[in-house]
Amino acid sequence: MTKSMNQKTLTYLLIILAVATRFLPHPGNFTAVGAVALFSGLYLNKKEAIFLPMAAMFISDIFIGFYNLSIMTSVYIGFVLMVMIGRYLKNKINVKNIATGTFVGSLIFFLLTNTAVWLFGTMYAHDLSGLLQSYYMALPFWRNEILGDAFYVTVLVGGFEMIKNLVPQTTAQVTK
Repeated sequence: MTKSMNQKTLTYLLIILAVATRFLPHPGNFTAVGAVALFSGLYLNKKEAIFLPMAAMFISDIFIGFYNLSIMTSVYIGFVLMVMIGRYLKNKINVKNIATGTFVGSLIFFLLTNTAVWLFGTMYAHDLSGLLQSYYMALPFWRNEILGDAFYVTVLVGGFEMIKNLVPQTTAQVTK
């Protein structure tokens, strides 16, 4: 199998995983999309890395439903930032860096998207107490996001690294 075919297969499989986890029953925000974004940044070229979570979100949003464009944009930007964290860590892959990157990505996503809900939505007063209330009310979703990102990053990155170490000549083609 060629490098191009391996990357395309991996990309399509990750899109399917990310989309599927948005449809399967799950606690709010416990999906693979953030982990797929981080994984993509780590192992795919920049173009494919950004395309992958955007495609997964767009495909699933077609069926789940679109919502406030400004808030939706913040969600998509949050996932692009998670890709960028993966790109930054690309040559620094170890448990500590991946765990830190996963947490930082979840934190940035939480702050960005909940600021957008406060700023562009109607649920909270447009003052400091409203912003703090939006963060407070979203804490259960952030907990689920952290747990989901940690779980799926462990499966994806841990699994990929394990396979790469077992069969370096095959998987090394995907990462170059």
